[in-house]
Amino acid sequence: MNSPDGIFLHDGDLLAIPTDPQCGCDFFVRPADVAAAAIEPRALLPSFRRLTMANARRFCISLALFTLAPAGLVHFARSEGSYRFLKEIRIGGEGGWDYLSIDAAARRLYVSHANKVVVIDLDNAAVAGEISDTPGVHGIALAPELNRGFTSNGQESKASIIDLQTLKTLSKVNTGENPDAILYDPGRQEVYTFNGRGQSATVFEAKSGKLVDTVPLPGKPEFAVVDTRVKRVYANIEDKNSVVVIDTETHKIAVTWPIAPGESASGMAIDFKNHRLFVGCENKLMVMMDSENGRVVSTVPIGQGVDANAFDPSTGLAFSSNGDGTVTIAREETPEKLAVVQTLTTMRGARTMALDPKTHNLYLAAAEYEPALPTVPGAPRPRPKIVPGTFRVLVYGIGK
Repeated sequence: MNSPDGIFLHDGDLLAIPTDPQCGCDFFVRPADVAAAAIEPRALLPSFRRLTMANARRFCISLALFTLAPAGLVHFARSEGSYRFLKEIRIGGEGGWDYLSIDAAARRLYVSHANKVVVIDLDNAAVAGEISDTPGVHGIALAPELNRGFTSNGQESKASIIDLQTLKTLSKVNTGENPDAILYDPGRQEVYTFNGRGQSATVFEAKSGKLVDTVPLPGKPEFAVVDTRVKRVYANIEDKNSVVVIDTETHKIAVTWPIAPGESASGMAIDFKNHRLFVGCENKLMVMMDSENGRVVSTVPIGQGVDANAFDPSTGLAFSSNGDGTVTIAREETPEKLAVVQTLTTMRGARTMALDPKTHNLYLAAAEYEPALPTVPGAPRPRPKIVPGTFRVLVYGIGK
């Protein structure tokens, strides 16, 4: 909420005092600290135009520490601003959805929707086509260098191999029961489907569709990522509170790591440079782990109902999309520290997302719901129905 003099409330209990744009750093204080100092907030700000950029930063930091220490200085905001709503892309139709995938070079977004995949032109923010005959599709993996895409079709326990130019299905591969997440390993040009009820991973050749191996898993798999440099696939095992590490050469589990204090892992993302995994957990935590040894390095609180995570190496931001209608945004301040910097309000049920590394925009799938049905004692809580025709993709980006 902005005030006439430009000072605004942040998270309901902080005053954000903007500095000169050349300084590039705001500092946040609690109103109580300002009141205790018996000064006007604007009195905290000198004219930075007479200072060099480096000195302005030093002065801002020194002034804040001197005036507001020990409790008043909260954090410094970076100059790029916070994420905000940009637009929505209407899709319509009926049915639910799951994962989204981006081909940043081709400027395409692939969105799972009921029994098809909707393809969106990112630059025009419009539907460009669809991939049909993908019953109960969950995920989409992309191999642009092969002109191939792959879908995990949960209802038929198969994976489709797609021509990315024509969006036509070339063939289908039998998988384990109920394939959910799907992953392309560019190092070996192999595809993994993670089969929920089958508690296994099916591995097949990306070019030919030939079955390579089946990897038994210790529980129900969720999302997974691959690091080709170390020839490892990392996969969440939701009901075992763990991450399994699969050797991509042998297709065997090399090691299993606990994620405590995290529970029921769902989403996952990776920071290749610093060897960090970001694991979204059902007990409202994002866990940052060392991908070399499984050590839990840091945790931050997130919203309820996480189903996807993302990491932007350009900004150092890690994201958790939550079904309660929020995206938790945390900064990897160091390889040992993760800190929440923003809670973005989205839309109830918008639990999956994709990050565009070119624009840094976030894309979340969402729809409107009918009023919740009354609960019956002793029976499972009924899921609200999706309002037909309301399916859309929400777009969020960095605002100034």
